Amino acid sequence: MENIALIDSFSEFKDDKSIDRVTLMAILEEVFRAALKRKYGSDDNFDIIINPDKGDLEIWRNRIVVEDGEVEDDNEEISLTDAIKIEPDFEVGEEASEEVKLENLGRRAILALRQNLIAKIHEHDNTNIYKQYKELEGELYSAEVHHVRHNAVILLDDNGTEIVLPKSEQIRADYFRKGESIRGIIKSVELRGNKPAIILSRTAPEFLVKLFEQEIPEVFDGLITIEGVARIPGDKAKIAVDSYDDRIDPVGACVGMKGSRIHGIVRELGNENIDVINYTKNKSIFIARALSPAKVSSVVLHEAEGDNKPRVDVFLKPEEVSKAIGRGGVNIRLATMLTGYEIDVQREGVTMEDDVELTEFTDEIEAWIIEELKKIGLDTAKSVLELDVQDLVKRTDLEEETIIDIQRVLKEEFEG
Repeated sequence: MENIALIDSFSEFKDDKSIDRVTLMAILEEVFRAALKRKYGSDDNFDIIINPDKGDLEIWRNRIVVEDGEVEDDNEEISLTDAIKIEPDFEVGEEASEEVKLENLGRRAILALRQNLIAKIHEHDNTNIYKQYKELEGELYSAEVHHVRHNAVILLDDNGTEIVLPKSEQIRADYFRKGESIRGIIKSVELRGNKPAIILSRTAPEFLVKLFEQEIPEVFDGLITIEGVARIPGDKAKIAVDSYDDRIDPVGACVGMKGSRIHGIVRELGNENIDVINYTKNKSIFIARALSPAKVSSVVLHEAEGDNKPRVDVFLKPEEVSKAIGRGGVNIRLATMLTGYEIDVQREGVTMEDDVELTEFTDEIEAWIIEELKKIGLDTAKSVLELDVQDLVKRTDLEEETIIDIQRVLKEEFEG
């Protein structure tokens, strides 16, 4: 194979990898210099001439002419007799340049050169992909399902780039078919070895923010700002919105007439329930709004102590407590995430002297049952007695007979 034909033989890489010709030439020179160094011990005395326009490549080896029998380094020096074979008028002390043909490197070296070239082009391509997608971190992105695995979905975008949607970044209700187009945000882009790993997420709070920006023009235009987001993916979310224009109702604009605007977002998130609330810098009012649909009677703020979160006592009428806590404690968890406050729910008009902690009944009620009640925010005797049996059955994993027995034990405490 002649040197001049080398670049054409690698044209497939240029086409497949969208690598510009000048970059390809630079990679070619780097690969050839590595091959020369392996064969001759050094590439310092070699000139590699590349003409990108003609696709021409030449390698010239430069050596000093010495007297016959005085060659000490045959890579740096050449005997007069051998030099004259190249050019008859060479003399001792001159530099002799000799063209190195590709076949002079040997078949193994040529195969190694080709493999090295492939690796270098892939490395260049992967670096470009990494830079391109790193700039897209946190952005909304769509790709097509290529393969569904038990722990991840493998996607391909329009560029043919592989993107991974791990199981941990999928919404519980997500179900994907091959060829289906799905959306998420690019959560992270890392180089693992020399290969870029692009991770998509549908559970990140930022995904909800980007959906609002795309679906609601006022958010996209900056007329409505998103001040906070809390999500339990696939279950429920709370998003706080504000507007600097008093003429705009931020909640109404986001929800739309009969929920028309937010419906598409809810559907995208597997019917995730989304509460949109008005943001305010007044912390007490904001905490009360964050606990909606419960109606809060009063709020008492406490400063943070040490590394602990700031705490707040929220007082509600007994019938509002279950709404504030929500099924499985979801509502109060989201309110805590959104506001940054540890929220202690207090029943209005009930003091500790009037009530008894459930932990006082461990001799009569099993510990796991007490923990089950605590999960839904019930930690005192009266808080359990305020709810009817059927409501407790729905909100816990306890049997009706167990709940009736628990309430009987608790009633005896106050009747005694």
